[in-house]
Amino acid sequence: MKELSGKVAVITGGGSGLGREFALCCARRGMKLVLADVDEQGMAETVRLAEQAQPGIETATLRVDVSKLEQVEALAGLAKERFGAAHVIFNNAGVSCGGPLWEHTAADWQWVLGVNLYGVAWGIKAFVPMLLEQGEGHIVNTASAAGWVNAPGGGIYNASKHAVVALSETLVFDLKDAGADNIGVTVLSPAYFPTAIVDAARNRPAELAETAPMTEARRQREERIRYAVQHGRIPAADIAEMTLQAVERDQFYVFPHKKIKALIRARAEAAERETAAFDTLAGR
Repeated sequence: MKELSGKVAVITGGGSGLGREFALCCARRGMKLVLADVDEQGMAETVRLAEQAQPGIETATLRVDVSKLEQVEALAGLAKERFGAAHVIFNNAGVSCGGPLWEHTAADWQWVLGVNLYGVAWGIKAFVPMLLEQGEGHIVNTASAAGWVNAPGGGIYNASKHAVVALSETLVFDLKDAGADNIGVTVLSPAYFPTAIVDAARNRPAELAETAPMTEARRQREERIRYAVQHGRIPAADIAEMTLQAVERDQFYVFPHKKIKALIRARAEAAERETAAFDTLAGR
């Protein structure tokens, strides 16, 4: 979609981090905002910053647990009722928890897959029919470098983000089969960058509370990940701007950290050799 002014952006995870930066980028382009998050105070702050960036901007917010289809459908209903349409859908909400795969609980799986995977699936299910009816629109799915290469200690997160890449690629061809040439898709796959995802447990539902043991190995791994996130070299604002430019160019893949493509090539070479699993962290 080359012209975004006056269009409606729907952003999950809009209360902080990358979702907030998406909102600010959209605001500067003169878009209307529909924000969803479980963090209502965070959304209020995003609205304040958006109004500061674009005085007079029109906004709507809704507390949404994206793992629940009916709540994402309610978000689509809000966009339709308030603005009559939704044009760029950012399926962005994400969470993470770490540890060896065998130590994860059923609650860990349910929480992370509910937000990271079902949140994208329900965003597609709730909004694509609206885009088809309108005859225009764009879906942006936030995946990760972890959707392509796998580091230890992040098994559930890795699996969820691989699934987001798969959903995004499949969506392109499903839309093509439907003759929906005016609906674009972008999949965003950043590596580490400063964001609050390392503190995602602050919004973890009580009924899915963490009970896995905090082993020394897990503690050390989480400390390394926290350091990597906090010291990421590309700020969330830059990643958001790259993504909006991709929407405007109808670009599918976005890799803000170019080193990830080299790792993907190296993984493909490991697959060609068939001898050992590719080690994303080799030599570090």
